[in-house]
Amino acid sequence: MTRTEYYDDPDAPKPNSLVVAASAVVTDDQGRILLQRRRDNSLWALPGGGMDMSDSVPGTAVREVKEETGLDVEVTGLVGTYTDPRHVIAYSDGEVRRQFNVCFRARVTGGELAISEESTELRFIAPDELEGLPMHHTQRLRLRHFLEGRLTPNLG
Repeated sequence: MTRTEYYDDPDAPKPNSLVVAASAVVTDDQGRILLQRRRDNSLWALPGGGMDMSDSVPGTAVREVKEETGLDVEVTGLVGTYTDPRHVIAYSDGEVRRQFNVCFRARVTGGELAISEESTELRFIAPDELEGLPMHHTQRLRLRHFLEGRLTPNLG
């Protein structure tokens, strides 16, 4: 299934679902950030995904990181909430999603880095190398908020 992300686009399709999702900024001992190159749109992104009915929001971040990267993580903080109605994601199956994303800080506690069916590449990337990567600007916003070292989370 492919996906197309729209932002502030008057020609974007109208959403037909609202999904609660979680993502995580996972760092290693050198301060590099774990990113995945998504199979559905070829863009770099933080690991994350939709919440299941049996999940908590932090639990969703932990589960999604494990499913998408093979790594076990522990949530250590909150980067922010991201609920901009101008951000719409259209999937090839007809779903057009507005997403309520909660982005966490996390650290690796175990596991082995492994590519999943959702990604084509996984890498820990130094902050100064992020700018050159193809990435949706909503992902860049979360990364910028993380790198600013804010004392309070983004509420948006």
